[in-house]
Amino acid sequence: MALNTELTRLLACPKCLGGLSVLPAQDGLFCAACAVVYPVRGGIPVMLVDEACALAKWTGSQPAAA
Repeated sequence: MALNTELTRLLACPKCLGGLSVLPAQDGLFCAACAVVYPVRGGIPVMLVDEACALAKWTGSQPAAA
């Protein structure tokens, strides 16, 4: 399921309130300021700080094990 581009323009990082960018595979939203990815599951962004994954550990729809 593709992300709604209008929705992604309204979202902000819950940690720093910075802007987010959609990853090319549309399976995550990236915050450059925090260097984390918020997963997108079933087309729904999971905007919880505890669900964020460091970009270096991001492997797709599910964050890599810590």
